[in-house]
Amino acid sequence: MNPAAKSVRVLVVEDNPLVRALMVRALDPICHVDEAADGADALLKAVDATPDLIITDFKMPGVDGRQLFEKLHARQATRNTPFIFVASRGDIEEKLRPLLMAEDFLPKPFFVAELVRLAKRVVDRVHLEKLQQRAARPGVIQGRLEEMNVTELMQSLDMGQKSCRLAVRRGQEECELFFAAGQCKDARVGDLEGDAAVFEVVTWTEGEFEIDFSGTSPRTTTTRSTTGLLMEAMRLMDETNSKVEN
Repeated sequence: MNPAAKSVRVLVVEDNPLVRALMVRALDPICHVDEAADGADALLKAVDATPDLIITDFKMPGVDGRQLFEKLHARQATRNTPFIFVASRGDIEEKLRPLLMAEDFLPKPFFVAELVRLAKRVVDRVHLEKLQQRAARPGVIQGRLEEMNVTELMQSLDMGQKSCRLAVRRGQEECELFFAAGQCKDARVGDLEGDAAVFEVVTWTEGEFEIDFSGTSPRTTTTRSTTGLLMEAMRLMDETNSKVEN
């Protein structure tokens, strides 16, 4: 488990022990996982150790997922804790989405990969927020790519609609990426700029990063959204890996 995973605490609430074990095992590589067998157990555990994210089944005996949400959001300490609900499509559309401001909803039956994808979006965002809280300089976050890679950083800035300068260093190399409301507008590394610079830096796996929320750029050198840039970068890496394997 990497340092980023250890810093974010996720509470999984599911009364079916087999499903709960599956969820915990899938989430363990990306966060610290606590588990609860029902809503009442989850209430006690959330009061004892405030989670950064709660993933809960909706239909459970005793205190169900909706009641758990309402009780915890009535407490000051857990008022802003994000929830991901696991429920049938009917319950999501009729009983949950219209009434509760949840982080997301996962329809049953679900694939484990989709559970991890939804959770990781929140885990990465929370980890970035924790880095910001303990930053040595106001408005500046520093860390290592081994903690949070470039893809995760860009996704978190996109989700949070952040405007900033993201500087990434690997040895003597440095890449600058500028974001406006979460969209990567300008990027440069060496002789590369725009999309090509982004495609280069997402391959870096070691080094340091710095996010300066006062950093801006007047230029626009990229041609895609942040999500579009990352999707194309993944496609290019897959293409390169296929050529190497062949």
